[in-house]
Amino acid sequence: MIRVDGRTLRCADVVTAARTEGPLGIDVSIAALRGAENAWKLAGELSTRRRVYGRTTGVGANKDDTVESSREHGLRLLRSHAGGSGDPMPPGQVRAMMLIRLNQLLAGRSGISTELIGALAEAVRAGALPLVHWLGAIGTGDLAPLAETALALTGERAWVERHVPPVPVHAGDALAFMSSNAATLAEATLATMRLDALTRASHAVAALTYVALDGNPEAYATPVHEARPHAGQVACAAEMRRLLGMHQTPKPGRRIQDPFGLRAFPQVQGPALDAIHYLRDVLAVEINASTENPMISTVHGDAYHHAHFHTAYVSTALDQARATVHQVAELSVARLGDLVEPEFTGLRPFLAAGPAGSSGVMILEYVAHDALTELRQAALPATLGTAVVSRGLEDHASFSTQAARAATAACSAYQQVLGCELVAAVRALRMRDADLVDLPVRDAFEAASAVLDHSVDDRPLTGDIAAAVGVLDTLARI
Repeated sequence: MIRVDGRTLRCADVVTAARTEGPLGIDVSIAALRGAENAWKLAGELSTRRRVYGRTTGVGANKDDTVESSREHGLRLLRSHAGGSGDPMPPGQVRAMMLIRLNQLLAGRSGISTELIGALAEAVRAGALPLVHWLGAIGTGDLAPLAETALALTGERAWVERHVPPVPVHAGDALAFMSSNAATLAEATLATMRLDALTRASHAVAALTYVALDGNPEAYATPVHEARPHAGQVACAAEMRRLLGMHQTPKPGRRIQDPFGLRAFPQVQGPALDAIHYLRDVLAVEINASTENPMISTVHGDAYHHAHFHTAYVSTALDQARATVHQVAELSVARLGDLVEPEFTGLRPFLAAGPAGSSGVMILEYVAHDALTELRQAALPATLGTAVVSRGLEDHASFSTQAARAATAACSAYQQVLGCELVAAVRALRMRDADLVDLPVRDAFEAASAVLDHSVDDRPLTGDIAAAVGVLDTLARI
């Protein structure tokens, strides 16, 4: 049961909603509904005595046009803005978007009717999915996807799965419903939680490679990281010590210094852990925030026009996270190169086991570098561009929508990189018959070994990579 009260929604709840196909258990706060109803009444009263953007005026560059606050004006706004294009938005993202928007509306500052809030809540409970298109936002409000959702609630647009009885749009409901980045926040949250899981899994993958390569434990020793105590770096080193059973400063390894892929792992992984932690904090604020413009404040008895639709916090945090994860992925590819090198493993080139000239896992490097290139493209900053729209009135955009899409692409590429390293690490450990009995990382080896083919013959490794990617979530929990 997910509590929806406009204040306490968690990123993990958003993931649950995205993954739940069908009815979803939600507990809508009665107190929050009362607060939203009070804001709706206040908004209606304010519209009779002062100008309120989107209620008594047009929107965008039409802000100076006076209009009658009416149901017809609201429907025109929704119909004109429901112009999303491209492919349908993935069902999981739509479900997450609807939960986030419901929670934001229950913060009680939108001035929207409780009838529309109730319909949205019922749609979330029932697992009803409106037809929402992928294209139509630049980080200054997800106007198109939210307008499409609102029209489905009114009965004007199609439902893809299930449906709820239509409800009317009251005066002022249209802009109040659209004034949010809920679709962008949904994709950003899902990608962030996936990146979080992948970075946790990468500790186990790196630890398996460390054992396969007889790494030097000094690089993870407590005195080293106490000397430069960045939070993420310290956490990474501690996790590696835990996985590798290093309860005290261990004896030196067989090499005085390992390649950077092993030796610099905490220093490179640390910024990624910190960036993802910060990103989660940003999203925790956003999914519980009142972003509607104007904001209706029952405490102050007034409406406030503002720019909460701008999502620079989200876009810059996403850019930082993708850039740091790319650097971590570079180390994974570097370790894969070490795993196919006899100098480091004592095994044959490419971990081959057949006749002379056998290729073993040679192809993994090509796959990993291909995926790394995809990740590099996804890591390019989205925030370096801008847009001027609505006759010059809206003269800046965060492009958080595009940053979130890039984060989704980064997840896909990064898990392929880790999968390639994991396939090679497990093969090397099997061929060396490594002793993992007393190491916590043994659980990771056994989980991966259980799904990876034991054959060392030259053969297609497509299935191995897919199986390795599939076990990463398990490794993240070890």
